[in-house]
Amino acid sequence: MNIASFQKFTMVDYPGHVAATVFTIGCNFRCSFCHNPELVLGTASLGGDEMLKDFFKLLKERKGKLEAVCITGGEPTLQKDLLEFMAEIKKLGYLVKLDTNGTRPDLIKKALDKKIVDYIAMDIKNSLKNYEKTVCSKVDLDRIKMSVELIRNSNIDYDFRTTVVPGIHREKDFEEIAKWIGGAKRYFLQRFRDTKILDENLRSKTRGKELDLEKIKKKIEKNFGLVGIRG
Repeated sequence: MNIASFQKFTMVDYPGHVAATVFTIGCNFRCSFCHNPELVLGTASLGGDEMLKDFFKLLKERKGKLEAVCITGGEPTLQKDLLEFMAEIKKLGYLVKLDTNGTRPDLIKKALDKKIVDYIAMDIKNSLKNYEKTVCSKVDLDRIKMSVELIRNSNIDYDFRTTVVPGIHREKDFEEIAKWIGGAKRYFLQRFRDTKILDENLRSKTRGKELDLEKIKKKIEKNFGLVGIRG
């Protein structure tokens, strides 16, 4: 596992549970608005075996206090030993939450089949027709759609979420997203913050532009069990 760091305590990353969060290195997308550029580009320091030892030591010492582990990035499904890592965490009695961009439905299916994941949060980057433009990478949309279906039809808890970026997204995009993933339990609109982003040129595209998240929420909430706004 290529881990950059881990957070010992969070009450926001896993809904309803006290958790620790692991940050993996590497991503196959290049979203200009990403707030973890050092993880995406691989410029973050690699923790190595010592960090993994420290992480599992923490889990053993905090049993009964921590309840869950969140695995995020970067894109965790790029890690070749992710399934083994998740299984080891489950053996210690913890809930496991996976954050993913949905490009590896094969791995998501294996994790579900092995019952080593309890919650999946998948980023929906944009409407399907605007996906590649948004993530600045080639995308196999069939794999993205397959991941949505696997998650939506699973027996575990999940949510989908989109970081709403003025200048990249339009209101109409969210109507199209709602038609695509409609029926999902939960969908979150996340406010864009430009404090730290992958592409500094994005600031010129977003400057002076706004999207009304409350208006978007009202338009699409009939399609979901819950639509929330974060940030």
